[in-house]
Amino acid sequence: MLKTVLAASAALLLPAPALAETVVVTADHLVDVAKGVTLDEPVIVITDGKVVSVVTRGGARPVIPAEAKRIDLPGQTIVPGLIDMHVHLDSDARISGFKSLEYTDSFWQALGVVNAKLMLDAGFTTVRNVGSGNYNDVGLKQAVEGGYIAGPRIIPATYALGATGGHCDNTEGLPPSFAAVPQPSVADSPEGYRKLVRTVRKYGAEVIKICATGGVLSRSDAAGAQQMTLAEMQAVVAEAHMLGMKVAAHAHGTAGINDALRAGVDTIEHASLADVESFALAKEKGAWFSMDIYDDDYILAEGAKNGVYPESLEKERQIGRKQRETFRDAYRAGVKMVFGTDNGGVFPAGQNALQFGKMVEWGMTPIDAIRSATTNAADALGKPGQVGTIAPGAWGDIVAVTGDPLVDVKLLEHPSAVIKGGVRVK
Repeated sequence: MLKTVLAASAALLLPAPALAETVVVTADHLVDVAKGVTLDEPVIVITDGKVVSVVTRGGARPVIPAEAKRIDLPGQTIVPGLIDMHVHLDSDARISGFKSLEYTDSFWQALGVVNAKLMLDAGFTTVRNVGSGNYNDVGLKQAVEGGYIAGPRIIPATYALGATGGHCDNTEGLPPSFAAVPQPSVADSPEGYRKLVRTVRKYGAEVIKICATGGVLSRSDAAGAQQMTLAEMQAVVAEAHMLGMKVAAHAHGTAGINDALRAGVDTIEHASLADVESFALAKEKGAWFSMDIYDDDYILAEGAKNGVYPESLEKERQIGRKQRETFRDAYRAGVKMVFGTDNGGVFPAGQNALQFGKMVEWGMTPIDAIRSATTNAADALGKPGQVGTIAPGAWGDIVAVTGDPLVDVKLLEHPSAVIKGGVRVK
């Protein structure tokens, strides 16, 4: 009897379960990304942030609770919330090269708060942050999920891992006196990389990023030069996959791309000098190319003013057009493609959608460009059906534009509304 009374008393102290919040979104049109067609008069019902039903013209109208909130978008076409697979939230392209040394460490975390909101307002409701300092991307993710700041869903990599003196070594090119600065991103052996994978996972990484080759914005290395051995990359992939994590490889040069693919990485970032063998390996392994082909325009136009090293500008002149040609050839060859921009680090945050037009200019159809940032990206993240789609069970992430993005993909540069988890954020 006493136990019954105590249990009843305890139950009275518990908070009442929150009522499910339902939001109904209507528009004139919906792009069915999977089928590549536009459907009319969609009615999307979202409960507690997730889609529970999608009905279009001709379908039975859903039963809508009287207390449901409404987001009506007359005259608009909606697509799934967009996904950028390669961003740097705690970077600013306008602070490049040695200019970045003028700022204290905590500045970059504060900058990330601003950039997260800019990317969300641009329609990117999910981003994969492939490299940040001081575990900033984990902190940003926690702040977004806790409701402290506005931002997209964040898949953090924490530090990008690489070799001593390589593209992922933050003291690359600096005087020896900087050698005393701890570099938690650097290793020089297979076992060293295994330890790094375990360490960054311990502190919040959900994807592993490696630098297989040199880069453009790092000053003293050759963009095409391989910087990790096949054995080192195999160690990273084996460890990450054992832990249930995917691996993204920064790789411009042919040899580094091909060894990364042989090692089993999941996405190749940049892929500038990929060749026919690279395409065959990617298709054989099921890997994705994430190619930031808009960047050349911004780097060459604004880089010198922003502090980009002269050596880096010269590398960009040599590699920029070739990367676009590789993109065209990879797409024609049937390589799987995802949308990745290097936004934040290479051009200002929130301008992510500028790449859609460039992708179409270099041979991709508008629907495949949209798929690269929705269903393809969701598959590459290992989150199909959760993001990148407007379907029952997915998060209620929606972007609206005025007009038909299957005719003019550049409409995605100016979304009229952005909804994340059933909440209108723009």
